[in-house]
Amino acid sequence: MKNSVRRRRTEQGWSQHELAERIDVTRLTIISIEKERFDPSLPVAFRLAAAFDCSIEELFEPDQS
Repeated sequence: MKNSVRRRRTEQGWSQHELAERIDVTRLTIISIEKERFDPSLPVAFRLAAAFDCSIEELFEPDQS
């Protein structure tokens, strides 16, 4: 699943560690989401969207395959 987590995080000036703390996950989770190797659970997706003040649909885009 494609996402704009890295772009939005850098626009906010947050480190991966800071974002991880804000949404209560590990830095490794943030890295995996940003590299699109891991699709977050729905609760984590909601927390990410809330942190960036956007909807889940604005943050994540399904693969077109």
